[in-house]
Amino acid sequence: MATIMTLLNEAQLPDSPSARLDAELLLAAALGKSRSFLRTWPERVVSREARDLFDSFLARRQAGEPVAYILGRQGFWSLDLEVAPHTLIPRPDTELLVETALDLLPATPARVLDLGTGTGAIALALACERPGWQVLGVDRVAEAVALAERNRERLDLANAAFRSSQWFSELAGERFSLIVSNPPYIPSADPHLAQGDVRFEPSSALVSGADGLDDIRLIVEQAPAHLENGGWLMLEHGFDQADAVRDLLLTRGFAHVESRRDLGGHQRISLGSWTC
Repeated sequence: MATIMTLLNEAQLPDSPSARLDAELLLAAALGKSRSFLRTWPERVVSREARDLFDSFLARRQAGEPVAYILGRQGFWSLDLEVAPHTLIPRPDTELLVETALDLLPATPARVLDLGTGTGAIALALACERPGWQVLGVDRVAEAVALAERNRERLDLANAAFRSSQWFSELAGERFSLIVSNPPYIPSADPHLAQGDVRFEPSSALVSGADGLDDIRLIVEQAPAHLENGGWLMLEHGFDQADAVRDLLLTRGFAHVESRRDLGGHQRISLGSWTC
């Protein structure tokens, strides 16, 4: 009879630093238990049904499918979010946007916009931390808007809302104290697009022209029409794009332009303020 310890030790997964974690997450899901249960009861015999489900999860992971898509869940900030293949998987690096936004603006009432919201991760994290903010997330993909709304309903965050819009296309006349975005920023010929988890993620959420900056250019150009006086625009970008994004912000007329570093020491986000 196979035990929890046996199944984990024998799990065949792609060689990576997260292989053991992946196996634990998949087995815990197959059992309907937590990872702490696995450590507490390593000698527990696993039923045939749970073993078969675990084997099916392993096969999908061996084929390269991200664990988040297999489980349909991903943690972000303090939230547990539903994810699906038509949205980007929320990543820890993007939490820098949330941290910076919370440092930048006071907890007093404000309107905040999350462009290209996907799962709703950024919008919901901000709404959770700042009950006085009204946070709107928009996405051009209808399935993403529906998924973000499901996450909002499950988290019971009444100060967040989601709407369909191709960037600013459906926001005429609306202004915000803060606009945040994790837009596509990978160059179309980047070889990493054929490697790892990103092979399974929607290219529309990853790729943005030859240099990866097409969508960022559009956002920087159009954002001033939707910012209140003194409002901020904050963008996530590639680790080597900070200089180019700061130049775009400065050329457009933004002030107080700077970049912030992620936990790996890379300049991961850039921001600037707008005076009407």
